Amino acid sequence: MKVFTVLTPGGYTTIQDEGRYGYQQMGIPASGVLDAFAFHCANLLAANPENSAVMEITVMGPRLDILAPVDLAVTGADIKMTLNDQPVPTWTSFSVKPGDVLDIQQVKSGCRAYLAVSGGIDVPAVMGSRSTYVGANIGGYEGRALKAGDVIKCGQGKRQDRPRQMPVDLIPAYPPELTIRAIPGPQDDFFTEGLEVLFQSDFMVSTKADRMGYRLQGPKIKIREGMPKSIISEPTMPGGVQIPADEQPIILMVEQTVGGYAKIVTVISVDLPRVAQATPGDTIHFERVSLETAHALYQDQQKKMEELKNVLASR
Repeated sequence: MKVFTVLTPGGYTTIQDEGRYGYQQMGIPASGVLDAFAFHCANLLAANPENSAVMEITVMGPRLDILAPVDLAVTGADIKMTLNDQPVPTWTSFSVKPGDVLDIQQVKSGCRAYLAVSGGIDVPAVMGSRSTYVGANIGGYEGRALKAGDVIKCGQGKRQDRPRQMPVDLIPAYPPELTIRAIPGPQDDFFTEGLEVLFQSDFMVSTKADRMGYRLQGPKIKIREGMPKSIISEPTMPGGVQIPADEQPIILMVEQTVGGYAKIVTVISVDLPRVAQATPGDTIHFERVSLETAHALYQDQQKKMEELKNVLASR
């Protein structure tokens, strides 16, 4: 079913789901959404299966001509949005009809927003995922970011009798100063005072921050005397913080498969969405936690998501 015509595409809008796994050995990254929490919440609000494809919106949103009666939900960044020139809130579902125009404008805080439509965005699955990897023109809408004139389809969804609304206390804030929790390693033995500097300093998000990685600026993180400046290239995962030749940290994201630099720490998975919402100029401070703490935080988040499913389903 045709659901949108893209009037203007916004800054960088792509189709994403949880990601494409099992092909990293071929150089194909997982891709997928950067803020998994906001993604799952958008689908819950739209009463979708949890891995339904959505629009990932970066900084400036699209203007969309509505072609079908559906329910929508927008989560993630604090972003201004109007339906037929009337304000509509984020983090709640709302109904639209043919002829309506949805205008998602510029973020006020945060970086990325997620638009879910009842039934999920319908694009061909490539290697088991609908996610877009622009670097190889794979997946999503013709393997690229959206542009004016694109016609987007959705699956058959279940309309709701009344809106679903996210509990206010569960809506994240996106301040310009972040504390991000991380576990030392896997190559923390390459560093001595460098590890202390990382955990005791503030780093600014540079303009080189994208789906591949977030480059930070701050004190130099020096490799221990006698250790090589690079390692044999090995598989990477989102959250690894590598230290390249300029000794400035890079937080790896979802479009990286291998790396040849030592990774001093790994950002815990529950904090990666917060990294994804940071914008250039924001400040990041790393906090050291144990693997046991990271596991407990992840399990707690999973429990809260299950509770949220039950709460929203009952509304």
